[in-house]
Amino acid sequence: MSLSARLDRLPMSRPHFLLLLIGGLGYTFDGMDSAVVAFLMPSVREVFALEQAQLGIVGSAAPFGFLFGALIAGYLGDKIGRKQVMMWALAVYAVASLAAALSWSFESFLLFRIIAGAGAGAESAIIAPFLSEFVPKHRRGWFLGALAGFFSFGFVGAALIGRFVVPAFAEGWRWAQVITFIPIVMLLWWRRSLPESPRYLITQGRHDDAERVVTDFEQRVGRATGRELPPVDPNAPAEEPPTKFAFGKAIRYLWGRSMWRITATTWLIWFVITFSYYGFFTWIPTLLVDKGIDVTTSFTYSLFIYLAQIPGYFSAAWLNEKLDRKFTIAMYLTGGALAALWMSRAEDPALVTLAGVTLSFFLNGTYAGVYAYTPEVFPTWLRATATGMSSSFGRVGSITAPIIIGLFAAQWGFVGVFGLTTAVLAVGVICTLLFAVRTAGRSLEDITGPVETRAAKTGGPA
Repeated sequence: MSLSARLDRLPMSRPHFLLLLIGGLGYTFDGMDSAVVAFLMPSVREVFALEQAQLGIVGSAAPFGFLFGALIAGYLGDKIGRKQVMMWALAVYAVASLAAALSWSFESFLLFRIIAGAGAGAESAIIAPFLSEFVPKHRRGWFLGALAGFFSFGFVGAALIGRFVVPAFAEGWRWAQVITFIPIVMLLWWRRSLPESPRYLITQGRHDDAERVVTDFEQRVGRATGRELPPVDPNAPAEEPPTKFAFGKAIRYLWGRSMWRITATTWLIWFVITFSYYGFFTWIPTLLVDKGIDVTTSFTYSLFIYLAQIPGYFSAAWLNEKLDRKFTIAMYLTGGALAALWMSRAEDPALVTLAGVTLSFFLNGTYAGVYAYTPEVFPTWLRATATGMSSSFGRVGSITAPIIIGLFAAQWGFVGVFGLTTAVLAVGVICTLLFAVRTAGRSLEDITGPVETRAAKTGGPA
């Protein structure tokens, strides 16, 4: 009997929500790390006497680390297991955050921010593919969208730190990073509570270990619901056989004849949303200051903008099942493009803030679709690797965005910054509608099965 089918037929219950909380807290602190740099930049500029170009490099430091962290974590997640990578990533992120708080120069601060970004990137890349492998097919879109929604709590937390901690102390920017070190205590909880993914265990030929994990999970769901579990679908797609691979084999498979369109579309969507997202959120407090708004007020406005993330994520998580992931992504990218166009024309600080709130809502809603979509379209044997690569390619956008936005801000001001954002988002809408595949209500094996069949006919992944 298919272990994957046994997981797919389970009703959502307390064990699933516990996984949502565990993974969600990881995303909360990843989001906090990504966002807090925007509130450190004005202080860091003064402390280290930085020029505008150097400030752009500060904004790109964590995303640069994020790129390599996501790439390495994805590959290791498929080689040594999702759980181990997730825990090590949290440890690297937390320790580097504390080191950044103690930095003595621009160069040391930059180095530790890169390492912290690598830890956050590794964790971010592994959580969604890891937990997607436990969730029943009829609720997977909602679950992964809601999981990504925890990023918003991290951004709101960063905004609160920026508003109440950074200005309150002479070296508030250091204390802000000490706070981001705190999640290291979650390691003890994760080590005890998290099982390894049974789908991963099957790809490693560890069927007995996978059987134990699934049986335990079924028993916990049964106790939580207090009723008999639904029958297993006898027509469920077969699980993938154990598969060993090297990094080069994964690259050849992802860009082979059977898979290249899915890979290219997914990578492009990641680039579009990440470029727009980080360009906006990294620079918004500084751009508000340049509009004549004082630092404290700009941080207050930023808090409202960050709060809009919460309904953005969770509304899109709900729509993931109603519209399908590809249509959710396209709709929220469209809303983001229109909001960016509005923001490029706004002059009054209140209208700028309202446009920023709208843009925040739609950009974050897009992420709820992207985080649900990406793990679904790649087979189990390289799901973490492919998700990590997609996320890493997106980080090229987050690395270049602060620098390009800085140049556009200097050259063309607000109009240039958000005009560029509108154009990038419009490209994403067109490509998503034309080339993304539908995934709602389908098992992971059903989504990737046709691709695997085509690959076999054309010579296999190797």
